[in-house]
Amino acid sequence: MVYFEIKNIGFNCGYDKGECARYPGSCNKCIQDRINSLGFKIDTNIRIMEMDSDEKRLQMYQDQIWQEYLNVLNLKHIILMDNASGLPIINYPVSNVGIDAELLSGFIQANITFSESSGVVKRDSLIDFQFYEFQYENFYILLKNGEWSRACLILDHKQSKSLQLITRDFLIDFERKYEQELMNLRNHGFLEFPNLQEFIIETFNVQFLFPMVIARSIAPGIIESINQNKIQNAILKIAEENLISKQFFFINTLLNKIKDIVNVESKIIVYEIYQLLKMKIIIPTTLETAETSVKTFQEERARKLENSQVISHIITTDDNVLAIEELKVKAKYMDEKEAQKCMDLFIKKGKTAEKARIYKEAQKEYEKALFLATGFNFKMEIGKISFMIVELDKIIAEMDLDFSLSAAESSEKKRNYIDSIRHYKKAIRILENDANLGNTDSKIKKIQKKIEKLQTLI
Repeated sequence: MVYFEIKNIGFNCGYDKGECARYPGSCNKCIQDRINSLGFKIDTNIRIMEMDSDEKRLQMYQDQIWQEYLNVLNLKHIILMDNASGLPIINYPVSNVGIDAELLSGFIQANITFSESSGVVKRDSLIDFQFYEFQYENFYILLKNGEWSRACLILDHKQSKSLQLITRDFLIDFERKYEQELMNLRNHGFLEFPNLQEFIIETFNVQFLFPMVIARSIAPGIIESINQNKIQNAILKIAEENLISKQFFFINTLLNKIKDIVNVESKIIVYEIYQLLKMKIIIPTTLETAETSVKTFQEERARKLENSQVISHIITTDDNVLAIEELKVKAKYMDEKEAQKCMDLFIKKGKTAEKARIYKEAQKEYEKALFLATGFNFKMEIGKISFMIVELDKIIAEMDLDFSLSAAESSEKKRNYIDSIRHYKKAIRILENDANLGNTDSKIKKIQKKIEKLQTLI
């Protein structure tokens, strides 16, 4: 027969505490008797906790996911070893900290051998008589021995109790799952453990650190559910904004951006991100896939640059810097007459774009004209073009500000307060970065009061 233990199982007794004469004195015995009657074996040291409400139960789950997230942030490297020979079974780097796994394995084996042979183990080097703890350079090492193998975790700081329990359970499950492979290693030296890396990722929730993408299609019912959850809605919108300029995003980036918008506990945000992961709305991808995606993106961008004369409207500000660099090379071979003619052409193009309200394009042309005016010391044109750029910057800033305020007010009317705060904070950043908008301090204070009011409604 195969024996299983089930963790974090909730039990609804079916009675209201106000109607039960045995509450609360007999609850533990009542629950144990009823669970025993279902065929479950109950240990004498079972721990039963009463959850007063759905809210407290939710808080418990939030705390649990938050601790798992902190655990994986603390985790830098995992080494599995044969506990007889010290031979590494797998070296899995969780982050790029540059650990010499072979040297570290030797250090661990030497410490274990010394501890076991000396007959004296320091109190601070043995935890609960099951876990060893060492310090290696600037890292902490948590080590657990099993029957066949040894799990070694390299950490940034001291481990939590929950990480100890995860490590213990991981080692038990690993030895059950790979019992035959461990025997083959001992008897024949075969180092074959299929899907072991995936097993580690799943157990320690390493996917929390992976680059993330958004599912290409989302069912209408799920979209409606996300729209009703203000935090999930904000997470998805910020993730989509990140994906406009990049091919992936990280959970920590989302967490920091949402924290910047609204005063919500980090554990609540991470819990909602985790729900989106479970629903496969946010999807982890491997670093290799992400790097390939970035390379493809860069190659596509380079191809567009080659045709920039035809599709100039898609060129970004960074590309305009490149255009000015190219202009520097051409300007070396210009005389003043050619420079004047080229500068006038840039100004003409800028004015045409400005009349068409293509302000970013106008800005690029004026910047190229100013570069030539400055380089050839055309004093009158320097002042004239500088003024044109300042006025254009003001128009662009005013448009961005109006859009952010309108979007904030629209979201506020829809009671999407997190999204509203996000747009109001963007408006504040615009005001802080552009003194030409006039009386910015007063405007910022008014917006901050609106934000404070909205935060009380969340």
